[in-house]
Amino acid sequence: MTTYYYTASSLDGFIADADNSLSWLLSRDVDHGADMGFETFSPLIGSCAMGATTWQWICDNDSDGWSAKPTWVFTHRGFAPAPSVRFTQAPVAEIHQAMVEAADGKGVWIVGGGDLVGQFADEGLLDEIWVQHAPVTLGSGAPLLPRRLELKLEEVVRNRELVCSRFTVVK
Repeated sequence: MTTYYYTASSLDGFIADADNSLSWLLSRDVDHGADMGFETFSPLIGSCAMGATTWQWICDNDSDGWSAKPTWVFTHRGFAPAPSVRFTQAPVAEIHQAMVEAADGKGVWIVGGGDLVGQFADEGLLDEIWVQHAPVTLGSGAPLLPRRLELKLEEVVRNRELVCSRFTVVK
């Protein structure tokens, strides 16, 4: 079982702009079915984790389209109940095993944000990072990963406008 961080980033290392918008990403020319595209990544996943800001963005933009995969939202905010979504304030190390069990032999996807991913990394629970780099700089926003991690580059591909890279976490 693998715990993944699959995300997109601006060239200057932000996953969302200062207003938590992804408009810079959603306008990109990308083939979701290509190597390292979302349609090739998604079948690897059995459960998901995300922070409150990511869940809020989904609720504001596309909550009806959210996956039926078991999802844990790490938050101190109050949200309306949603199918297959569990809200927790527990540390990631306490929840990870339940996520692995719910994944039923598949991987765990940490959807975002960067600080939550860092918490998994701090506990030695992060295995791979897949980043789709977009040809844009944002200047500020939510950082890709506000931690120092040693990584090993495993794969690089081009997906139309994006440069996609896959790393393993050196433990």
